[in-house]
Amino acid sequence: MAAEVVIARRFRGPPDSANGGYACGMLGAFLEPRRAEVTLRLPPPLERPLAVEVDDGEAWMRDGEAVLAEARAIEEYELEVPAPVGVEEATAARDASPFQHEHPYPGCFVCGPERAPGDGLRVTCGPVGGDGLVAAPWEAPAEVPAELVWSVLDCPSGIAGMLLPDLGQSVLGRLAARLHRPVEPGSTCVAVGWPIDREGRKFHSGSAIFSAEGELLADARATWIELRG
Repeated sequence: MAAEVVIARRFRGPPDSANGGYACGMLGAFLEPRRAEVTLRLPPPLERPLAVEVDDGEAWMRDGEAVLAEARAIEEYELEVPAPVGVEEATAARDASPFQHEHPYPGCFVCGPERAPGDGLRVTCGPVGGDGLVAAPWEAPAEVPAELVWSVLDCPSGIAGMLLPDLGQSVLGRLAARLHRPVEPGSTCVAVGWPIDREGRKFHSGSAIFSAEGELLADARATWIELRG
């Protein structure tokens, strides 16, 4: 199967490319949207047609001849999800987050503090406790497509790494996600992220979305790549 997608500028991460989680979710949705792993090869550009090819449980996003991302359907992966964080605690963590003042991508659709409410998602996570866990509330909009859930799973996993003292600015390399329950439109959820381990410039982390009542709605395992210099 062949298709074509366009990533609107609204869904940017860095100024000139898509938010990684949103791009992963767009491609993953061509497979089984509740179980997929997506690897980003190049930054997905904005506001131009991108080709998607799907074949036997795999999918590719291309810009001309360049492969931007590749996805595969998966069954399961190992991930130890922490206990849920309450909305009040997550709100306090968001408001105190250092990323409110110093952010590598302040216009990011998911976590950028410069985005207006209703335009960006404003999931700017901050530390909760002392074990590397970060959290923020998420006000789900009136429509919650799969790529939006993937987006919210992206940034908390990155902030959990970039708040470590010895890890610099990083970009998403791979995201594997499981969508367990639908996110109720208009509901208040809590997004969390936490560090798992590190291999040189690669940083592995987890993320999850909980309902206000503490029900696990989605989780993900991410690989981030620290930028050189």
